[in-house]
Amino acid sequence: MGPVAHGGAKAAGPSVMVLGVAVVALGYAVLAVRAGREVRGWSGWRTASFLTGCVVVAIALTPQLTPFPHGDFRGHMLQHLLAGMYGPLGLVLGAPLTLFLRSVSARTGRRAIHVLRSRPARLLANPLTALALNLGGLAALYFTPLYDVLAGVPALHLAVHVHFLAAGYLFAWVIAGPDPGPHRPGVPARLVILGVAIAGHAVLSQLLYAGAFVQVQVPPMQLRGGADLMYYGGDIAELLLAFALVTSWRPRPRPRPRRTSDHRGITVGPAAP
Repeated sequence: MGPVAHGGAKAAGPSVMVLGVAVVALGYAVLAVRAGREVRGWSGWRTASFLTGCVVVAIALTPQLTPFPHGDFRGHMLQHLLAGMYGPLGLVLGAPLTLFLRSVSARTGRRAIHVLRSRPARLLANPLTALALNLGGLAALYFTPLYDVLAGVPALHLAVHVHFLAAGYLFAWVIAGPDPGPHRPGVPARLVILGVAIAGHAVLSQLLYAGAFVQVQVPPMQLRGGADLMYYGGDIAELLLAFALVTSWRPRPRPRPRRTSDHRGITVGPAAP
Protein backbone atom coordinates (compact mmCIF):
# COMPACT_ATOMS: atom_id res chain seq x y z
CA MET A 1 0.00 0.00 0.00
CA GLY A 2 2.10 2.87 -1.23
CA PRO A 3 1.16 6.50 -0.70
CA VAL A 4 -1.67 7.83 -2.80
CA ALA A 5 -0.64 9.67 -5.92
CA HIS A 6 -0.82 13.44 -6.04
CA GLY A 7 -3.88 14.97 -7.68
CA GLY A 8 -6.54 13.45 -9.92
CA ALA A 9 -8.90 10.61 -9.12
CA LYS A 10 -6.33 8.84 -6.97
CA ALA A 11 -6.39 11.68 -4.44
CA ALA A 12 -10.18 11.90 -4.38
CA GLY A 13 -10.66 8.93 -2.05
CA PRO A 14 -8.31 10.13 0.69
CA SER A 15 -9.70 13.65 0.36
CA VAL A 16 -13.20 12.33 1.02
CA MET A 17 -11.90 10.39 4.02
CA VAL A 18 -10.18 13.48 5.42
CA LEU A 19 -13.47 15.36 5.04
CA GLY A 20 -15.21 12.51 6.85
CA VAL A 21 -12.68 12.72 9.68
CA ALA A 22 -13.33 16.46 9.94
CA VAL A 23 -17.09 15.87 10.17
CA VAL A 24 -16.59 13.28 12.92
CA ALA A 25 -14.31 15.66 14.83
CA LEU A 26 -16.87 18.46 14.56
CA GLY A 27 -19.69 16.19 15.72
CA TYR A 28 -17.67 15.05 18.72
CA ALA A 29 -16.78 18.62 19.63
CA VAL A 30 -20.44 19.70 19.52
CA LEU A 31 -21.52 16.81 21.75
CA ALA A 32 -18.60 17.46 24.13
CA VAL A 33 -19.60 21.10 24.53
CA ARG A 34 -23.18 20.11 25.29
CA ALA A 35 -22.07 17.47 27.79
CA GLY A 36 -19.74 19.98 29.42
CA ARG A 37 -22.71 22.18 30.28
CA GLU A 38 -24.32 19.38 32.28
CA VAL A 39 -23.78 18.86 35.99
CA ARG A 40 -21.49 15.90 35.39
CA GLY A 41 -19.52 17.82 32.79
CA TRP A 42 -17.20 16.24 30.27
CA SER A 43 -13.44 15.75 30.44
CA GLY A 44 -11.49 18.29 28.44
CA TRP A 45 -8.65 15.77 28.36
CA ARG A 46 -10.86 13.26 26.54
CA THR A 47 -11.93 15.92 24.05
CA ALA A 48 -8.30 16.85 23.38
CA SER A 49 -7.39 13.17 22.97
CA PHE A 50 -10.14 12.49 20.44
CA LEU A 51 -9.47 15.60 18.38
CA THR A 52 -5.73 14.88 18.39
CA GLY A 53 -6.50 11.39 17.13
CA CYS A 54 -8.58 12.91 14.31
CA VAL A 55 -5.69 15.19 13.33
CA VAL A 56 -3.25 12.26 13.31
CA VAL A 57 -5.58 10.19 11.12
CA ALA A 58 -6.08 13.12 8.74
CA ILE A 59 -2.30 13.52 8.41
CA ALA A 60 -1.98 9.80 7.71
CA LEU A 61 -4.52 10.13 4.91
CA THR A 62 -2.60 13.02 3.36
CA PRO A 63 0.63 11.47 2.06
CA GLN A 64 1.81 14.85 0.75
CA LEU A 65 2.51 15.75 4.38
CA THR A 66 4.96 12.89 4.91
CA PRO A 67 8.70 13.68 4.64
CA PHE A 68 9.19 10.97 2.02
CA PRO A 69 8.73 11.22 -1.77
CA HIS A 70 5.71 9.70 -3.49
CA GLY A 71 5.95 5.92 -3.76
CA ASP A 72 8.55 5.57 -1.00
CA PHE A 73 7.86 2.53 1.18
CA ARG A 74 8.92 4.46 4.26
CA GLY A 75 6.10 6.92 3.63
CA HIS A 76 3.66 4.03 3.46
CA MET A 77 4.91 2.67 6.77
CA LEU A 78 4.59 6.07 8.42
CA GLN A 79 0.99 6.21 7.18
CA HIS A 80 0.37 2.78 8.68
CA LEU A 81 1.73 3.82 12.07
CA LEU A 82 -0.32 7.02 12.17
CA ALA A 83 -3.60 5.59 10.83
CA GLY A 84 -3.38 2.16 12.45
CA MET A 85 -1.77 2.81 15.85
CA TYR A 86 -1.32 6.40 17.03
CA GLY A 87 -4.53 7.88 15.65
CA PRO A 88 -6.79 5.08 16.97
CA LEU A 89 -5.25 5.33 20.43
CA GLY A 90 -6.20 9.02 20.65
CA LEU A 91 -9.70 8.29 19.35
CA VAL A 92 -10.31 5.45 21.78
CA LEU A 93 -9.12 7.40 24.83
CA GLY A 94 -11.61 10.12 23.88
CA ALA A 95 -14.42 7.70 24.88
CA PRO A 96 -16.68 8.59 21.92
CA LEU A 97 -19.23 5.86 22.67
CA THR A 98 -19.70 7.08 26.23
CA LEU A 99 -20.22 10.60 24.93
CA PHE A 100 -22.71 9.31 22.36
CA LEU A 101 -24.70 7.38 24.98
CA ARG A 102 -24.89 10.48 27.17
CA SER A 103 -26.17 12.54 24.23
CA VAL A 104 -28.98 10.31 22.91
CA SER A 105 -32.35 9.28 24.30
CA ALA A 106 -32.61 6.40 26.75
CA ARG A 107 -34.32 4.29 24.10
CA THR A 108 -31.53 4.79 21.59
CA GLY A 109 -28.96 4.12 24.29
CA ARG A 110 -30.62 0.80 25.19
CA ARG A 111 -30.55 -0.22 21.54
CA ALA A 112 -26.86 0.60 21.31
CA ILE A 113 -26.10 -1.42 24.44
CA HIS A 114 -28.14 -4.32 23.05
CA VAL A 115 -25.98 -4.30 19.92
CA LEU A 116 -22.81 -4.26 22.03
CA ARG A 117 -24.05 -7.32 23.92
CA SER A 118 -24.91 -9.27 20.78
CA ARG A 119 -22.97 -12.38 19.81
CA PRO A 120 -21.33 -10.80 16.71
CA ALA A 121 -20.15 -7.86 18.83
CA ARG A 122 -18.72 -10.24 21.41
CA LEU A 123 -16.81 -12.09 18.72
CA LEU A 124 -15.53 -8.92 17.10
CA ALA A 125 -14.54 -7.37 20.43
CA ASN A 126 -12.58 -10.42 21.53
CA PRO A 127 -8.92 -9.35 21.97
CA LEU A 128 -7.78 -12.41 20.01
CA THR A 129 -9.96 -11.35 17.05
CA ALA A 130 -8.52 -7.83 17.18
CA LEU A 131 -4.99 -9.26 17.37
CA ALA A 132 -5.61 -11.50 14.35
CA LEU A 133 -6.99 -8.61 12.30
CA ASN A 134 -3.92 -6.51 13.06
CA LEU A 135 -1.10 -9.00 12.62
CA GLY A 136 -2.92 -10.97 9.95
CA GLY A 137 -3.51 -7.84 7.87
CA LEU A 138 0.17 -6.90 8.03
CA ALA A 139 1.32 -10.39 7.12
CA ALA A 140 -1.08 -10.56 4.17
CA LEU A 141 0.05 -7.16 2.92
CA TYR A 142 3.81 -7.68 3.04
CA PHE A 143 4.28 -11.43 2.55
CA THR A 144 1.92 -11.89 -0.39
CA PRO A 145 1.70 -10.00 -3.71
CA LEU A 146 -1.10 -7.89 -2.22
CA TYR A 147 1.05 -4.78 -1.66
CA ASP A 148 2.06 -4.46 -5.32
CA VAL A 149 -1.50 -5.18 -6.48
CA LEU A 150 -2.97 -2.46 -4.27
CA ALA A 151 -0.43 0.12 -5.42
CA GLY A 152 -2.19 0.32 -8.81
CA VAL A 153 -5.81 0.18 -7.61
CA PRO A 154 -6.84 3.33 -5.70
CA ALA A 155 -10.15 1.89 -4.44
CA LEU A 156 -8.46 -1.15 -2.91
CA HIS A 157 -5.68 1.06 -1.61
CA LEU A 158 -8.27 3.15 0.20
CA ALA A 159 -9.90 0.00 1.58
CA VAL A 160 -6.59 -0.99 3.20
CA HIS A 161 -6.40 2.44 4.85
CA VAL A 162 -9.87 1.82 6.27
CA HIS A 163 -8.87 -1.65 7.44
CA PHE A 164 -5.80 -0.39 9.30
CA LEU A 165 -7.82 2.38 10.95
CA ALA A 166 -10.70 0.08 11.96
CA ALA A 167 -8.44 -2.76 13.12
CA GLY A 168 -6.25 -0.34 15.08
CA TYR A 169 -9.27 1.24 16.74
CA LEU A 170 -10.74 -2.16 17.59
CA PHE A 171 -7.50 -3.37 19.16
CA ALA A 172 -6.99 -0.20 21.22
CA TRP A 173 -10.63 -0.32 22.36
CA VAL A 174 -10.64 -3.94 23.53
CA ILE A 175 -7.26 -3.56 25.25
CA ALA A 176 -7.58 -0.21 27.02
CA GLY A 177 -10.72 1.58 25.87
CA PRO A 178 -12.77 3.39 28.55
CA ASP A 179 -15.98 2.92 26.56
CA PRO A 180 -18.43 0.13 27.46
CA GLY A 181 -18.26 -3.05 25.48
CA PRO A 182 -18.78 -6.80 25.61
CA HIS A 183 -17.15 -8.67 28.47
CA ARG A 184 -13.39 -8.27 28.36
CA PRO A 185 -10.82 -10.55 29.96
CA GLY A 186 -8.99 -9.24 33.00
CA VAL A 187 -6.16 -6.74 32.81
CA PRO A 188 -3.41 -9.38 33.18
CA ALA A 189 -4.83 -11.35 30.23
CA ARG A 190 -5.03 -8.21 28.10
CA LEU A 191 -1.43 -7.37 28.96
CA VAL A 192 -0.41 -10.83 27.75
CA ILE A 193 -2.27 -10.28 24.48
CA LEU A 194 -0.62 -6.89 24.09
CA GLY A 195 2.75 -8.58 24.69
CA VAL A 196 1.97 -11.03 21.88
CA ALA A 197 1.15 -8.09 19.62
CA ILE A 198 4.46 -6.41 20.47
CA ALA A 199 6.36 -9.64 19.75
CA GLY A 200 4.43 -10.16 16.51
CA HIS A 201 5.19 -6.67 15.25
CA ALA A 202 8.86 -7.17 16.16
CA VAL A 203 9.06 -10.41 14.19
CA LEU A 204 7.33 -8.91 11.15
CA SER A 205 9.61 -5.86 11.18
CA GLN A 206 12.73 -8.02 11.45
CA LEU A 207 11.60 -10.14 8.51
CA LEU A 208 11.00 -6.95 6.54
CA TYR A 209 14.46 -5.64 7.44
CA ALA A 210 16.08 -8.89 6.33
CA GLY A 211 13.91 -9.15 3.23
CA ALA A 212 12.94 -12.69 4.24
CA PHE A 213 9.73 -13.99 2.64
CA VAL A 214 8.84 -10.41 1.70
CA GLN A 215 6.97 -9.80 -1.55
CA VAL A 216 7.24 -6.02 -1.62
CA GLN A 217 9.07 -4.78 -4.71
CA VAL A 218 10.90 -1.71 -3.38
CA PRO A 219 14.60 -0.79 -3.05
CA PRO A 220 16.33 -2.51 -0.08
CA MET A 221 17.10 0.85 1.54
CA GLN A 222 13.40 1.74 1.61
CA LEU A 223 12.47 -1.69 2.90
CA ARG A 224 14.94 -1.48 5.77
CA GLY A 225 13.86 2.09 6.58
CA GLY A 226 10.21 1.02 6.67
CA ALA A 227 11.10 -1.93 8.90
CA ASP A 228 12.90 0.40 11.32
CA LEU A 229 9.84 2.65 11.48
CA MET A 230 7.61 -0.33 12.13
CA TYR A 231 9.90 -1.69 14.83
CA TYR A 232 10.58 1.45 16.85
CA GLY A 233 7.39 3.38 16.07
CA GLY A 234 5.23 0.33 16.77
CA ASP A 235 6.95 -0.31 20.09
CA ILE A 236 6.32 3.25 21.24
CA ALA A 237 2.64 3.08 20.25
CA GLU A 238 2.13 -0.24 22.03
CA LEU A 239 3.91 0.97 25.15
CA LEU A 240 1.56 3.97 25.20
CA LEU A 241 -1.36 1.55 24.92
CA ALA A 242 0.03 -0.51 27.81
CA PHE A 243 0.39 2.67 29.87
CA ALA A 244 -3.22 3.59 29.13
CA LEU A 245 -4.30 0.13 30.25
CA VAL A 246 -2.44 -0.03 33.56
CA THR A 247 -3.26 3.55 34.55
CA SER A 248 -6.99 2.84 34.16
CA TRP A 249 -6.77 -0.42 36.10
CA ARG A 250 -8.78 -0.37 39.30
CA PRO A 251 -8.29 -3.64 41.22
CA ARG A 252 -11.51 -5.05 42.56
CA PRO A 253 -11.81 -4.65 46.33
CA ARG A 254 -11.68 -7.86 48.28
CA PRO A 255 -15.05 -8.86 49.75
CA ARG A 256 -15.24 -8.28 53.48
CA PRO A 257 -15.69 -11.50 55.50
CA ARG A 258 -19.20 -12.03 56.73
CA ARG A 259 -19.87 -11.78 60.43
CA THR A 260 -21.83 -14.72 61.74
CA SER A 261 -23.67 -15.57 64.95
CA ASP A 262 -23.15 -18.62 67.12
CA HIS A 263 -26.02 -20.66 68.55
CA ARG A 264 -26.37 -18.21 71.45
CA GLY A 265 -26.96 -15.29 69.06
CA ILE A 266 -23.56 -13.71 69.81
CA THR A 267 -22.03 -12.07 66.73
CA VAL A 268 -18.53 -13.30 65.99
CA GLY A 269 -15.99 -12.24 63.38
CA PRO A 270 -13.67 -14.30 61.19
CA ALA A 271 -11.19 -16.61 62.83
CA ALA A 272 -7.85 -15.03 63.68
CA PRO A 273 -5.01 -16.05 61.36
